[in-house]
Amino acid sequence: MKSVVSRLIQSRQSLSQFHAIAASRSGRYLSTDSNKVDEPFNVEEAETVNVPPPPTDKLLVLGGNGFVGSHILTEALDRGVVVSSLSRSGRSSLHDSWVNNITWHQGNLLSPDSWEEAFNGVTAVISCVGGFGSNSYMYKINGTANINAIRVAAEKGVKRFVYISAADFGVVNYVLQGYYEGKRAAETELLTKFPYGGVILRPGFIYGTRTVGSMKVPLGIVGSPLEMVLQHAKSLNQLPFVGPLFTPPVNVTAVAKVAVRAATDPVFPPGLIDAHGILRYSQQRSR
Repeated sequence: MKSVVSRLIQSRQSLSQFHAIAASRSGRYLSTDSNKVDEPFNVEEAETVNVPPPPTDKLLVLGGNGFVGSHILTEALDRGVVVSSLSRSGRSSLHDSWVNNITWHQGNLLSPDSWEEAFNGVTAVISCVGGFGSNSYMYKINGTANINAIRVAAEKGVKRFVYISAADFGVVNYVLQGYYEGKRAAETELLTKFPYGGVILRPGFIYGTRTVGSMKVPLGIVGSPLEMVLQHAKSLNQLPFVGPLFTPPVNVTAVAKVAVRAATDPVFPPGLIDAHGILRYSQQRSR
């Protein structure tokens, strides 16, 4: 009997020692004395984990020195987007303060080796590249140059590509055959390479204040009144032969606004947007 009692006493002592050791390791000391109050836990401050910020959109504008391109650059800066420009002339000759906030690249889209590095790390591209001349030249600058850019963008993992194309003007298409054939070839390539992130804008006449050398040409004097009239006359576009001539003009700021939104908004629908669609999207609030 005594041996049993002795073992029970030893077991109780061992259990008490175990609790004391465990409590001391956790920073709290327990007491078997009911008259004493347990000391509080010593809680150490949790370690701060450095979580990297979400990735920033990096936009590349092709033809950023042009009339439309320069407005797209300023629109992107206003939205806080990191933006760069690639053009044959390189840095803009403008003396505006925003020019210093752009990364300028010089290169010719018809010579891929001169510009592919400009696409490194880019998440979205907007192309404003185009021009007039002979039919063969117009096809190259509107078609081949943009097709080269689209293919490199796809290879570099660019997520979204916006192409500033042009509205159909019926009989005008036959007069400027190389221009429109080049545009449509680029559109086909874009929808093939970017079925879920490719957006084509087809404005008609784009008006605004153009800078030609040291002169500023206010095209809005003509374009703005026409836009006010023709945007409410969509049915005229359905007239045979002459219908496309009633496509409403679009302000360059509206084109820039929709282009940047299409390039940076992941839920912006892919596909083709005509002049009426550009006007509608430009009047919506950006997300």
